[in-house]
Amino acid sequence: MTDTSTRALTPLRLGTRRSKLAMAQSGHVAEAVRELTGRPVELVEITTYGDTSREHLAQIGGTGVFVSALRDALLAGDIDFAVHSLKDLPTAQPESLTVAAIPVREDPRDALIARDGLTFEELTADEDRVARIGTGSPRRMAQLNAWARALGRRVETVPIRGNIDTRIGFVEKGELDAVVLAAAGLTRIGRIDEATQLLSPDVVLPAPGQGALAIECAAVNVDLVAQLAGLDDPYTRAAVTAERSLLAALEAGCSAPVGALADLSPSSRVRSSREGPKADEQTVTELHLRGVVGTTDGSTLVHLSTTGHVPASPDDVTTPLKLGRELAAEMLAKGAAGLMGERAL
Repeated sequence: MTDTSTRALTPLRLGTRRSKLAMAQSGHVAEAVRELTGRPVELVEITTYGDTSREHLAQIGGTGVFVSALRDALLAGDIDFAVHSLKDLPTAQPESLTVAAIPVREDPRDALIARDGLTFEELTADEDRVARIGTGSPRRMAQLNAWARALGRRVETVPIRGNIDTRIGFVEKGELDAVVLAAAGLTRIGRIDEATQLLSPDVVLPAPGQGALAIECAAVNVDLVAQLAGLDDPYTRAAVTAERSLLAALEAGCSAPVGALADLSPSSRVRSSREGPKADEQTVTELHLRGVVGTTDGSTLVHLSTTGHVPASPDDVTTPLKLGRELAAEMLAKGAAGLMGERAL
């Protein structure tokens, strides 16, 4: 048997966290990689520090706690590639590793799961009851509290940890009135129908990169990097690059109260290959980036936006990087630095 034939039969080892959500999204990627490469793919379950620590993310720093063990396994050669939730990745990319692909993004919005099928507005309408809403994210706390203030109401945001089942269980048991989770995660495990409201980015901006996955492997594995690039979506990459550039320029970690979302122009809601849009699709020309930083009590928010051009080619990262840096500079000039509880210097 030739070396090529042997390599084709050797399974690729995909490193993944053990949670139900991580296994689900890694399973989807594994199937796509099998179709792309013709090679079998096996999941290698890895426990990260973020999975074992019971402290709140803001206390343990947040940045990298869910990815360090996976990256160590990559560098040790124990796995061939890893799948991360992009919002968990630190903004500084090690030279020894490369994000070979960022597939088409799932819905980036946050989702409310509330008692009795209520929306946020309905939860806050009862003047005799302060709604208790669970979330482990200072970003969500800041915006939910600000939203309640805008409605002339208030909510109590309660720090929580745990997997999706655990968090939804707080509502089912009556311990909380609602929880807020990423819509993408609910979709990937088939529970999006339980959301009582999808939160508009006009009131709650998601975490930078939310809804997107990162497929990472060792930079020296150039053949695999080239193969995995076939799963990359250039529009998603441009959008999340702008969002993460904003986060990096603010020098904030992934548990800081920072939200960001880059929207493509209306004609951009298309799916594209690295070769560009299909002939019958309209050309995307604009990238609209919104960012927010706020105090967790919602008393102060810095919320700004800017618009730039979509990169001319999938390899052009300069344009979205510049867009994120420029918006961050404007936000810092408006006092954003003083509102962040975490500074990742």
